[in-house]
Amino acid sequence: MIRDKNRHVLREVYSPGEIDARVRQMAAEINARYQGEEVYVVCVLKGAFMLFSDLLKYLEVPVKIDFVRLASYGMSTESSRVINLTKDVEYDPAGRNVLIVEDIVDTGHSMRFLMREFRRREVKSLALAALLDKPERREIEISMDFVGFSGAEGFLVGYGLDYAELYRNLPAIYALSFLEE
Repeated sequence: MIRDKNRHVLREVYSPGEIDARVRQMAAEINARYQGEEVYVVCVLKGAFMLFSDLLKYLEVPVKIDFVRLASYGMSTESSRVINLTKDVEYDPAGRNVLIVEDIVDTGHSMRFLMREFRRREVKSLALAALLDKPERREIEISMDFVGFSGAEGFLVGYGLDYAELYRNLPAIYALSFLEE
């Protein structure tokens, strides 16, 4: 357990070793699905950048990469449910196998928005890889193809996930809580 100067308590949920092992398994599943076909792998910034980087190291299929950025949380622990695409892909995804890489899927609003955007662009196939699935918070049904971990409770930070832009750099995933005044 970590107590920091920001009056936060961090309790480790997934260690760096557990994360690496699961990312390798996810990559093996992706390699098996696409078996040599080219995949347009799209990272959802900022949270998925560590997963994206590590996942790419283990992919054996031909890949092209790109990035999108959505905004829905701001400086809060709760989604505003208003999704904005603040950075779009640079290349046309039409006719491509698109794999979206996301850090966490909880309510489902952001991924529904992004998946609709890609379907509208007439992609060949569309899949979603997420490091964390929080089905207990789901408000909208979202189908995920590749999931790292499911069901961890609490507000999670580390390995790309943040609270008010803090903790993205941590190599493990932690549940964040606040120290009492």
